[in-house]
Amino acid sequence: MIILFGVFIRYDHESDAHWVEHRKHLNLTDIENDFYFRYPSFQDVHVMIFVGFGFLMTFLKRYSFGGVGFNFLIAAFGIQWALLMQGWFHSLDYTDGKIKIGIENLINADFCVAGCLIAYGALLGKVSPVQLMVLTLFGITLFAVEEFIILSLIHARDAGGSMVIHTFGAYYGLSISWMLYRPNLHQSSRLQGSVYHSDVFAMIGTLFLWMFWPSFNSAICDHGDGQHRAAINTYLCLASTVLTTVAISSLFQKHGKLDMVHIQNSTLAGGVAAGTAAEFMLMPYGCLIVGFCCGVISTLGYIFLTPFMEKRLKIQDTCGIHNLHAMPGVIGGIVGAVTAASASVEVYGHEGLVNTFDFEGKFKDMVPTTQGGHQAAGLCVALCFGIGGGIIVGAILRLPIWGDPADDDCFDDETYWEVPEEEEEGIPTVLQYNNHMRNKDIGEEQQINHDPIRSPLAPSYAPLHQHLKGGGDTIQARDMNPRHGDKNRAFTPISQQRPLSGTL
Repeated sequence: MIILFGVFIRYDHESDAHWVEHRKHLNLTDIENDFYFRYPSFQDVHVMIFVGFGFLMTFLKRYSFGGVGFNFLIAAFGIQWALLMQGWFHSLDYTDGKIKIGIENLINADFCVAGCLIAYGALLGKVSPVQLMVLTLFGITLFAVEEFIILSLIHARDAGGSMVIHTFGAYYGLSISWMLYRPNLHQSSRLQGSVYHSDVFAMIGTLFLWMFWPSFNSAICDHGDGQHRAAINTYLCLASTVLTTVAISSLFQKHGKLDMVHIQNSTLAGGVAAGTAAEFMLMPYGCLIVGFCCGVISTLGYIFLTPFMEKRLKIQDTCGIHNLHAMPGVIGGIVGAVTAASASVEVYGHEGLVNTFDFEGKFKDMVPTTQGGHQAAGLCVALCFGIGGGIIVGAILRLPIWGDPADDDCFDDETYWEVPEEEEEGIPTVLQYNNHMRNKDIGEEQQINHDPIRSPLAPSYAPLHQHLKGGGDTIQARDMNPRHGDKNRAFTPISQQRPLSGTL
Protein backbone atom coordinates (compact mmCIF):
# COMPACT_ATOMS: atom_id res chain seq x y z
CA MET A 1 0.00 0.00 0.00
CA ILE A 2 2.82 2.41 0.83
CA ILE A 3 4.46 1.71 -2.53
CA LEU A 4 1.21 2.28 -4.43
CA PHE A 5 0.58 5.55 -2.60
CA GLY A 6 4.14 6.64 -3.30
CA VAL A 7 3.74 6.00 -7.01
CA PHE A 8 0.21 7.28 -7.63
CA ILE A 9 -1.26 9.50 -4.87
CA ARG A 10 -0.70 13.28 -4.82
CA TYR A 11 -2.55 16.31 -3.38
CA ASP A 12 -5.05 18.08 -5.62
CA HIS A 13 -4.69 21.80 -6.39
CA GLU A 14 -6.82 22.86 -3.37
CA SER A 15 -4.72 20.91 -0.85
CA ASP A 16 -1.32 21.49 -2.45
CA ALA A 17 1.07 24.21 -1.27
CA HIS A 18 0.69 25.85 -4.70
CA TRP A 19 -2.88 26.80 -3.73
CA VAL A 20 -1.66 30.28 -2.81
CA GLU A 21 -0.46 30.91 -6.35
CA HIS A 22 -3.57 29.31 -7.83
CA ARG A 23 -5.80 31.44 -5.61
CA LYS A 24 -4.08 34.67 -6.63
CA HIS A 25 -4.17 33.74 -10.30
CA LEU A 26 -7.95 33.18 -10.23
CA ASN A 27 -8.61 36.00 -7.75
CA LEU A 28 -10.07 33.62 -5.13
CA THR A 29 -10.14 33.74 -1.34
CA ASP A 30 -9.25 31.00 1.10
CA ILE A 31 -12.90 30.57 2.07
CA GLU A 32 -13.60 29.35 -1.48
CA ASN A 33 -11.40 26.32 -0.90
CA ASP A 34 -13.61 23.21 -1.02
CA PHE A 35 -12.33 22.18 2.39
CA TYR A 36 -14.55 24.72 4.11
CA PHE A 37 -17.65 23.43 2.31
CA ARG A 38 -17.03 19.70 2.61
CA TYR A 39 -15.12 19.10 5.84
CA PRO A 40 -18.13 19.37 8.23
CA SER A 41 -19.94 16.75 6.16
CA PHE A 42 -16.78 14.62 6.03
CA GLN A 43 -16.60 14.65 9.83
CA ASP A 44 -20.21 13.47 10.09
CA VAL A 45 -19.73 10.70 7.53
CA HIS A 46 -16.51 9.62 9.23
CA VAL A 47 -18.32 9.31 12.57
CA MET A 48 -21.03 7.23 10.92
CA ILE A 49 -18.48 4.82 9.46
CA PHE A 50 -16.41 4.23 12.59
CA VAL A 51 -18.88 4.83 15.43
CA GLY A 52 -22.33 4.40 13.90
CA PHE A 53 -21.75 1.19 11.96
CA GLY A 54 -19.37 -0.13 14.62
CA PHE A 55 -21.68 0.19 17.61
CA LEU A 56 -24.73 -0.91 15.63
CA MET A 57 -23.06 -4.34 15.45
CA THR A 58 -22.59 -4.74 19.21
CA PHE A 59 -26.00 -6.31 19.89
CA LEU A 60 -24.56 -9.84 20.22
CA LYS A 61 -23.80 -10.58 23.85
CA ARG A 62 -20.37 -12.11 23.20
CA TYR A 63 -19.24 -10.37 20.01
CA SER A 64 -18.90 -6.67 20.83
CA PHE A 65 -15.11 -6.67 20.34
CA GLY A 66 -15.57 -8.23 16.92
CA GLY A 67 -18.37 -5.85 16.00
CA VAL A 68 -16.45 -2.66 16.77
CA GLY A 69 -12.89 -3.92 16.28
CA PHE A 70 -13.32 -5.62 12.91
CA ASN A 71 -15.42 -2.68 11.73
CA PHE A 72 -12.38 -0.51 12.57
CA LEU A 73 -10.10 -2.89 10.65
CA ILE A 74 -12.27 -2.99 7.53
CA ALA A 75 -12.70 0.79 7.46
CA ALA A 76 -9.01 1.59 7.97
CA PHE A 77 -7.93 -0.81 5.22
CA GLY A 78 -10.83 0.06 2.93
CA ILE A 79 -10.32 3.83 2.79
CA GLN A 80 -6.74 3.35 1.62
CA TRP A 81 -7.67 0.89 -1.12
CA ALA A 82 -10.70 3.01 -2.07
CA LEU A 83 -8.56 6.13 -2.61
CA LEU A 84 -6.57 4.14 -5.15
CA MET A 85 -9.44 2.33 -6.88
CA GLN A 86 -11.77 5.33 -7.08
CA GLY A 87 -8.82 7.56 -7.97
CA TRP A 88 -7.96 5.47 -11.02
CA PHE A 89 -11.55 5.84 -12.26
CA HIS A 90 -12.41 9.42 -11.22
CA SER A 91 -9.36 11.46 -10.17
CA LEU A 92 -6.55 10.35 -12.45
CA ASP A 93 -4.62 13.24 -14.00
CA TYR A 94 -3.64 11.99 -17.45
CA THR A 95 -0.97 14.67 -17.83
CA ASP A 96 1.26 13.08 -15.21
CA GLY A 97 -0.50 9.78 -14.43
CA LYS A 98 -1.11 10.73 -10.78
CA ILE A 99 -4.23 10.49 -8.66
CA LYS A 100 -5.05 13.90 -7.18
CA ILE A 101 -6.98 13.71 -3.90
CA GLY A 102 -8.79 16.29 -1.80
CA ILE A 103 -11.54 16.41 0.79
CA GLU A 104 -14.22 15.09 -1.60
CA ASN A 105 -12.07 12.03 -2.32
CA LEU A 106 -11.98 11.28 1.40
CA ILE A 107 -15.79 11.43 1.56
CA ASN A 108 -16.11 9.11 -1.43
CA ALA A 109 -13.64 6.69 0.14
CA ASP A 110 -15.83 6.55 3.24
CA PHE A 111 -18.83 5.88 0.99
CA CYS A 112 -16.94 3.04 -0.64
CA VAL A 113 -16.10 1.53 2.75
CA ALA A 114 -19.76 1.77 3.79
CA GLY A 115 -20.69 -0.80 1.15
CA CYS A 116 -18.25 -3.33 2.65
CA LEU A 117 -19.42 -2.62 6.20
CA ILE A 118 -22.98 -3.29 5.11
CA ALA A 119 -21.87 -6.62 3.66
CA TYR A 120 -20.07 -7.41 6.93
CA GLY A 121 -23.41 -7.10 8.73
CA ALA A 122 -24.72 -10.25 7.03
CA LEU A 123 -21.56 -12.18 8.03
CA LEU A 124 -21.13 -10.82 11.54
CA GLY A 125 -19.65 -13.42 13.88
CA LYS A 126 -19.24 -16.12 11.20
CA VAL A 127 -16.02 -15.17 9.37
CA SER A 128 -12.37 -14.66 10.24
CA PRO A 129 -10.43 -11.36 10.05
CA VAL A 130 -8.57 -12.68 6.99
CA GLN A 131 -11.85 -13.39 5.23
CA LEU A 132 -12.97 -9.84 6.04
CA MET A 133 -9.85 -8.41 4.45
CA VAL A 134 -10.46 -10.46 1.30
CA LEU A 135 -14.11 -9.40 1.29
CA THR A 136 -13.03 -5.75 1.55
CA LEU A 137 -10.36 -6.03 -1.12
CA PHE A 138 -12.79 -7.41 -3.70
CA GLY A 139 -15.72 -5.34 -2.43
CA ILE A 140 -13.89 -2.02 -2.86
CA THR A 141 -12.78 -3.05 -6.35
CA LEU A 142 -16.29 -4.06 -7.43
CA PHE A 143 -17.71 -0.90 -5.86
CA ALA A 144 -15.35 1.36 -7.81
CA VAL A 145 -16.26 -0.35 -11.09
CA GLU A 146 -20.04 -0.30 -10.59
CA GLU A 147 -19.90 3.28 -9.33
CA PHE A 148 -18.05 4.35 -12.49
CA ILE A 149 -20.58 2.56 -14.70
CA ILE A 150 -23.64 3.94 -12.90
CA LEU A 151 -22.51 7.53 -12.37
CA SER A 152 -20.26 8.17 -15.35
CA LEU A 153 -21.33 5.85 -18.17
CA ILE A 154 -25.06 5.51 -17.49
CA HIS A 155 -25.22 9.04 -16.02
CA ALA A 156 -27.55 8.14 -13.13
CA ARG A 157 -27.74 10.46 -10.14
CA ASP A 158 -27.24 8.84 -6.73
CA ALA A 159 -26.03 11.45 -4.23
CA GLY A 160 -26.82 9.40 -1.11
CA GLY A 161 -25.96 6.01 -2.58
CA SER A 162 -29.25 4.12 -2.34
CA MET A 163 -28.16 2.13 -5.39
CA VAL A 164 -24.38 2.42 -5.47
CA ILE A 165 -23.79 1.89 -1.73
CA HIS A 166 -26.76 0.23 -0.05
CA THR A 167 -28.21 -1.99 -2.77
CA PHE A 168 -24.80 -3.16 -3.92
CA GLY A 169 -23.40 -3.64 -0.40
CA ALA A 170 -26.44 -5.50 0.89
CA TYR A 171 -26.76 -7.97 -1.96
CA TYR A 172 -22.99 -8.41 -2.03
CA GLY A 173 -23.08 -9.48 1.63
CA LEU A 174 -26.23 -11.60 1.26
CA SER A 175 -24.77 -13.49 -1.71
CA ILE A 176 -21.59 -14.22 0.24
CA SER A 177 -23.68 -15.37 3.22
CA TRP A 178 -25.60 -17.70 0.89
CA MET A 179 -22.34 -19.16 -0.41
CA LEU A 180 -21.02 -19.59 3.15
CA TYR A 181 -24.20 -21.16 4.50
CA ARG A 182 -23.64 -23.10 7.74
CA PRO A 183 -26.22 -25.88 8.25
CA ASN A 184 -24.93 -26.51 11.78
CA LEU A 185 -24.93 -22.90 12.95
CA HIS A 186 -27.47 -23.86 15.61
CA GLN A 187 -24.49 -25.10 17.63
CA SER A 188 -23.80 -21.44 18.41
CA SER A 189 -27.42 -20.56 19.09
CA ARG A 190 -26.60 -19.87 22.75
CA LEU A 191 -24.50 -16.89 21.59
CA GLN A 192 -26.86 -15.47 18.97
CA GLY A 193 -28.86 -13.56 21.54
CA SER A 194 -28.52 -10.13 23.06
CA VAL A 195 -28.45 -8.90 26.63
CA TYR A 196 -29.73 -5.66 28.04
CA HIS A 197 -26.46 -3.73 27.91
CA SER A 198 -25.50 -5.02 24.43
CA ASP A 199 -28.78 -3.71 23.01
CA VAL A 200 -28.13 -0.35 24.66
CA PHE A 201 -24.68 -0.13 23.03
CA ALA A 202 -26.20 -1.01 19.66
CA MET A 203 -28.74 1.75 20.16
CA ILE A 204 -25.87 4.22 20.49
CA GLY A 205 -24.79 3.29 16.97
CA THR A 206 -28.36 3.74 15.76
CA LEU A 207 -28.58 7.24 17.18
CA PHE A 208 -25.26 8.31 15.65
CA LEU A 209 -26.35 7.01 12.26
CA TRP A 210 -29.79 8.59 12.55
CA MET A 211 -28.47 12.02 13.50
CA PHE A 212 -25.75 12.20 10.85
CA TRP A 213 -27.61 10.61 7.93
CA PRO A 214 -28.64 14.02 6.47
CA SER A 215 -24.91 14.81 6.18
CA PHE A 216 -24.29 11.41 4.56
CA ASN A 217 -26.86 12.02 1.81
CA SER A 218 -25.91 15.65 1.20
CA ALA A 219 -22.12 15.39 1.54
CA ILE A 220 -21.25 15.45 -2.17
CA CYS A 221 -24.30 17.31 -3.50
CA ASP A 222 -23.87 20.63 -5.26
CA HIS A 223 -23.17 23.58 -2.99
CA GLY A 224 -26.22 25.60 -2.07
CA ASP A 225 -29.73 24.36 -2.84
CA GLY A 226 -28.65 20.78 -3.63
CA GLN A 227 -27.10 20.14 -0.23
CA HIS A 228 -29.85 22.09 1.51
CA ARG A 229 -32.62 20.10 -0.13
CA ALA A 230 -30.88 16.75 0.44
CA ALA A 231 -30.57 17.42 4.17
CA ILE A 232 -34.25 18.37 4.46
CA ASN A 233 -35.47 15.37 2.46
CA THR A 234 -33.40 12.91 4.51
CA TYR A 235 -34.39 14.54 7.79
CA LEU A 236 -38.10 14.15 7.05
CA CYS A 237 -37.78 10.59 5.74
CA LEU A 238 -36.00 9.51 8.91
CA ALA A 239 -38.54 11.16 11.20
CA SER A 240 -41.44 9.48 9.40
CA THR A 241 -39.73 6.09 9.54
CA VAL A 242 -39.30 6.23 13.32
CA LEU A 243 -43.02 6.77 13.97
CA THR A 244 -44.01 4.06 11.51
CA THR A 245 -41.51 1.56 12.91
CA VAL A 246 -42.75 2.05 16.47
CA ALA A 247 -46.36 1.61 15.38
CA ILE A 248 -45.75 -1.54 13.31
CA SER A 249 -43.47 -3.11 15.93
CA SER A 250 -46.07 -2.61 18.66
CA LEU A 251 -48.87 -3.86 16.40
CA PHE A 252 -47.22 -7.16 15.47
CA GLN A 253 -45.42 -8.01 18.72
CA LYS A 254 -47.10 -9.95 21.51
CA HIS A 255 -48.56 -7.87 24.34
CA GLY A 256 -48.21 -4.71 22.22
CA LYS A 257 -44.63 -4.11 23.33
CA LEU A 258 -41.70 -2.87 21.23
CA ASP A 259 -38.86 -5.03 19.92
CA MET A 260 -35.48 -3.30 20.25
CA VAL A 261 -34.30 -5.01 17.05
CA HIS A 262 -36.82 -2.97 15.05
CA ILE A 263 -35.94 0.27 16.81
CA GLN A 264 -32.21 -0.26 16.23
CA ASN A 265 -32.53 -0.97 12.52
CA SER A 266 -35.82 -0.18 10.83
CA THR A 267 -35.78 3.41 12.07
CA LEU A 268 -32.83 4.03 9.72
CA ALA A 269 -34.47 2.66 6.56
CA GLY A 270 -35.84 6.06 5.55
CA GLY A 271 -32.34 7.48 5.31
CA VAL A 272 -31.35 4.65 2.97
CA ALA A 273 -34.33 5.17 0.67
CA ALA A 274 -33.85 8.94 0.54
CA GLY A 275 -30.35 8.62 -0.92
CA THR A 276 -30.95 8.53 -4.68
CA ALA A 277 -33.62 11.25 -4.73
CA ALA A 278 -31.97 13.26 -1.96
CA GLU A 279 -31.29 16.34 -4.11
CA PHE A 280 -34.42 15.97 -6.28
CA MET A 281 -37.65 17.92 -5.71
CA LEU A 282 -39.17 15.07 -3.75
CA MET A 283 -41.30 17.52 -1.73
CA PRO A 284 -41.77 17.30 2.06
CA TYR A 285 -44.97 15.26 1.86
CA GLY A 286 -43.23 12.86 -0.54
CA CYS A 287 -40.47 12.36 2.02
CA LEU A 288 -43.02 11.39 4.65
CA ILE A 289 -44.59 8.87 2.26
CA VAL A 290 -41.20 7.30 1.49
CA GLY A 291 -40.35 7.11 5.20
CA PHE A 292 -43.73 5.53 5.98
CA CYS A 293 -43.31 2.84 3.31
CA CYS A 294 -39.79 2.03 4.48
CA GLY A 295 -40.85 1.75 8.11
CA VAL A 296 -43.58 -0.74 7.23
CA ILE A 297 -41.52 -2.85 4.83
CA SER A 298 -38.38 -2.96 6.97
CA THR A 299 -40.16 -3.85 10.21
CA LEU A 300 -42.28 -6.56 8.58
CA GLY A 301 -39.10 -7.86 6.98
CA TYR A 302 -37.56 -8.48 10.40
CA ILE A 303 -40.72 -10.19 11.62
CA PHE A 304 -41.51 -12.42 8.63
CA LEU A 305 -38.85 -12.29 5.91
CA THR A 306 -35.63 -12.89 7.87
CA PRO A 307 -36.79 -16.25 9.33
CA PHE A 308 -38.06 -17.28 5.88
CA MET A 309 -34.73 -16.41 4.22
CA GLU A 310 -32.77 -18.48 6.73
CA LYS A 311 -35.09 -21.48 6.61
CA ARG A 312 -35.98 -21.60 2.91
CA LEU A 313 -33.31 -19.62 1.03
CA LYS A 314 -30.37 -20.69 3.25
CA ILE A 315 -29.27 -17.07 3.82
CA GLN A 316 -28.13 -16.45 7.39
CA ASP A 317 -28.36 -12.67 7.74
CA THR A 318 -26.98 -11.84 11.20
CA CYS A 319 -27.79 -8.11 11.24
CA GLY A 320 -30.81 -8.21 8.94
CA ILE A 321 -29.18 -6.07 6.25
CA HIS A 322 -31.82 -7.21 3.75
CA ASN A 323 -34.41 -5.27 5.74
CA LEU A 324 -32.29 -2.21 6.54
CA HIS A 325 -30.26 -1.76 3.34
CA ALA A 326 -31.35 -4.05 0.50
CA MET A 327 -35.11 -3.44 0.31
CA PRO A 328 -34.91 0.28 1.24
CA GLY A 329 -32.06 0.66 -1.27
CA VAL A 330 -34.23 -0.78 -4.04
CA ILE A 331 -37.10 1.45 -2.93
CA GLY A 332 -34.72 4.43 -3.08
CA GLY A 333 -33.66 3.51 -6.61
CA ILE A 334 -37.30 3.23 -7.73
CA VAL A 335 -38.22 6.54 -6.07
CA GLY A 336 -35.26 8.18 -7.80
CA ALA A 337 -36.31 6.83 -11.20
CA VAL A 338 -39.93 7.94 -10.79
CA THR A 339 -38.99 11.37 -9.43
CA ALA A 340 -36.48 11.97 -12.23
CA ALA A 341 -38.92 10.89 -14.94
CA SER A 342 -41.63 13.20 -13.60
CA ALA A 343 -39.35 16.26 -13.30
CA SER A 344 -40.47 19.34 -15.21
CA VAL A 345 -39.39 22.88 -15.96
CA GLU A 346 -42.36 24.19 -13.95
CA VAL A 347 -41.08 22.47 -10.80
CA TYR A 348 -37.31 22.87 -11.22
CA GLY A 349 -36.91 25.77 -13.61
CA HIS A 350 -34.69 25.40 -16.66
CA GLU A 351 -31.42 26.15 -14.86
CA GLY A 352 -32.45 24.07 -11.87
CA LEU A 353 -33.25 21.11 -14.11
CA VAL A 354 -29.88 21.33 -15.84
CA ASN A 355 -28.00 21.73 -12.58
CA THR A 356 -29.83 18.98 -10.65
CA PHE A 357 -29.52 16.29 -13.32
CA ASP A 358 -26.26 17.56 -14.81
CA PHE A 359 -27.66 17.95 -18.33
CA GLU A 360 -24.39 19.21 -19.73
CA GLY A 361 -21.78 18.10 -22.26
CA LYS A 362 -22.79 14.98 -24.12
CA PHE A 363 -25.94 14.75 -21.98
CA LYS A 364 -27.18 18.28 -22.73
CA ASP A 365 -30.05 17.01 -24.90
CA MET A 366 -31.32 14.49 -22.34
CA VAL A 367 -34.89 14.93 -21.08
CA PRO A 368 -36.32 13.92 -17.66
CA THR A 369 -38.15 10.85 -19.00
CA THR A 370 -34.91 9.52 -20.45
CA GLN A 371 -33.12 10.30 -17.19
CA GLY A 372 -35.70 8.17 -15.37
CA GLY A 373 -34.79 5.22 -17.58
CA HIS A 374 -31.12 5.76 -16.85
CA GLN A 375 -31.89 5.75 -13.12
CA ALA A 376 -33.63 2.38 -13.46
CA ALA A 377 -30.68 1.03 -15.43
CA GLY A 378 -28.35 2.12 -12.64
CA LEU A 379 -30.40 0.12 -10.13
CA CYS A 380 -30.11 -2.99 -12.30
CA VAL A 381 -26.33 -2.59 -12.52
CA ALA A 382 -26.06 -2.31 -8.72
CA LEU A 383 -28.11 -5.50 -8.28
CA CYS A 384 -26.06 -7.42 -10.86
CA PHE A 385 -22.73 -6.38 -9.36
CA GLY A 386 -23.90 -7.10 -5.83
CA ILE A 387 -25.34 -10.56 -6.48
CA GLY A 388 -22.83 -11.67 -9.10
CA GLY A 389 -19.81 -10.27 -7.29
CA GLY A 390 -20.97 -11.78 -3.99
CA ILE A 391 -21.29 -15.24 -5.48
CA ILE A 392 -17.78 -15.07 -6.95
CA VAL A 393 -16.20 -13.72 -3.75
CA GLY A 394 -18.21 -16.20 -1.67
CA ALA A 395 -16.77 -19.06 -3.72
CA ILE A 396 -13.27 -17.75 -2.98
CA LEU A 397 -14.01 -17.42 0.74
CA ARG A 398 -15.20 -21.04 0.88
CA LEU A 399 -11.65 -22.24 0.34
CA PRO A 400 -10.36 -23.94 3.53
CA ILE A 401 -7.37 -21.60 3.90
CA TRP A 402 -8.83 -18.57 5.65
CA GLY A 403 -9.12 -19.86 9.24
CA ASP A 404 -12.86 -19.27 9.65
CA PRO A 405 -14.38 -20.22 13.03
CA ALA A 406 -16.03 -23.57 13.68
CA ASP A 407 -19.82 -23.71 13.92
CA ASP A 408 -19.77 -23.87 17.71
CA ASP A 409 -17.29 -20.96 17.95
CA CYS A 410 -19.26 -18.41 15.95
CA PHE A 411 -20.43 -15.17 17.59
CA ASP A 412 -17.75 -15.50 20.28
CA ASP A 413 -14.97 -12.93 20.77
CA GLU A 414 -12.70 -15.48 22.46
CA THR A 415 -11.94 -17.05 19.08
CA TYR A 416 -9.94 -14.01 17.91
CA TRP A 417 -9.66 -11.67 20.91
CA GLU A 418 -8.15 -11.66 24.40
CA VAL A 419 -11.29 -11.31 26.50
CA PRO A 420 -11.05 -10.23 30.17
CA GLU A 421 -12.63 -12.49 32.76
CA GLU A 422 -16.08 -11.46 33.87
CA GLU A 423 -17.12 -10.95 37.47
CA GLU A 424 -19.82 -13.51 38.08
CA GLU A 425 -22.09 -11.41 40.26
CA GLY A 426 -25.13 -12.77 38.55
CA ILE A 427 -26.23 -14.21 35.25
CA PRO A 428 -28.17 -11.64 33.23
CA THR A 429 -31.35 -12.60 31.47
CA VAL A 430 -30.59 -13.47 27.86
CA LEU A 431 -32.99 -12.08 25.27
CA GLN A 432 -33.30 -14.13 22.10
CA TYR A 433 -32.43 -11.81 19.23
CA ASN A 434 -35.50 -10.86 17.20
CA ASN A 435 -37.79 -12.69 19.66
CA HIS A 436 -37.59 -10.79 22.92
CA MET A 437 -40.97 -11.88 24.23
CA ARG A 438 -40.21 -15.62 24.48
CA ASN A 439 -38.95 -15.53 28.08
CA LYS A 440 -41.97 -13.64 29.26
CA ASP A 441 -44.34 -16.26 27.92
CA ILE A 442 -42.36 -19.05 29.62
CA GLY A 443 -42.33 -17.12 32.89
CA GLU A 444 -46.10 -16.65 32.83
CA GLU A 445 -46.60 -20.38 32.19
CA GLN A 446 -44.39 -21.32 35.13
CA GLN A 447 -46.23 -18.89 37.38
CA ILE A 448 -49.58 -20.39 36.44
CA ASN A 449 -48.35 -23.97 37.08
CA HIS A 450 -47.36 -23.03 40.64
CA ASP A 451 -50.58 -21.15 41.39
CA PRO A 452 -52.99 -23.40 43.42
CA ILE A 453 -55.98 -21.56 41.92
CA ARG A 454 -54.98 -21.19 38.23
CA SER A 455 -52.83 -24.36 37.96
CA PRO A 456 -54.07 -27.34 35.90
CA LEU A 457 -53.76 -29.32 39.16
CA ALA A 458 -56.27 -27.07 40.91
CA PRO A 459 -59.13 -29.69 40.88
CA SER A 460 -57.05 -31.97 43.07
CA TYR A 461 -56.94 -29.25 45.73
CA ALA A 462 -60.74 -28.90 45.77
CA PRO A 463 -61.62 -31.47 48.51
CA LEU A 464 -59.09 -30.00 50.93
CA HIS A 465 -60.25 -26.53 49.98
CA GLN A 466 -63.85 -27.46 50.83
CA HIS A 467 -62.84 -29.15 54.11
CA LEU A 468 -61.36 -25.96 55.52
CA LYS A 469 -64.02 -23.75 57.04
CA GLY A 470 -62.36 -20.54 55.94
CA GLY A 471 -61.79 -21.78 52.39
CA GLY A 472 -58.43 -21.63 50.69
CA ASP A 473 -57.39 -18.48 52.51
CA THR A 474 -57.13 -20.28 55.88
CA ILE A 475 -54.34 -22.47 54.58
CA GLN A 476 -51.90 -19.69 55.49
CA ALA A 477 -50.20 -19.91 58.92
CA ARG A 478 -50.61 -17.12 61.44
CA ASP A 479 -46.97 -17.14 62.47
CA MET A 480 -44.21 -18.38 60.19
CA ASN A 481 -41.35 -17.85 62.64
CA PRO A 482 -39.57 -21.24 62.93
CA ARG A 483 -38.69 -20.50 66.55
CA HIS A 484 -42.33 -20.66 67.55
CA GLY A 485 -42.41 -24.41 66.88
CA ASP A 486 -45.85 -25.96 67.18
CA LYS A 487 -47.66 -22.69 66.60
CA ASN A 488 -46.92 -23.07 62.93
CA ARG A 489 -48.82 -26.31 62.72
CA ALA A 490 -52.15 -24.88 63.85
CA PHE A 491 -53.85 -23.73 60.65
CA THR A 492 -57.37 -23.93 62.10
CA PRO A 493 -58.62 -24.33 65.64
CA ILE A 494 -59.03 -27.94 66.79
CA SER A 495 -62.66 -27.34 67.60
CA GLN A 496 -63.33 -26.46 63.93
CA GLN A 497 -61.63 -29.55 62.43
CA ARG A 498 -63.65 -32.44 61.05
CA PRO A 499 -62.55 -35.98 60.02
CA LEU A 500 -61.37 -36.06 56.40
CA SER A 501 -63.25 -39.32 55.82
CA GLY A 502 -66.55 -37.52 55.95
CA THR A 503 -65.48 -35.04 53.36
CA LEU A 504 -63.37 -36.99 50.85
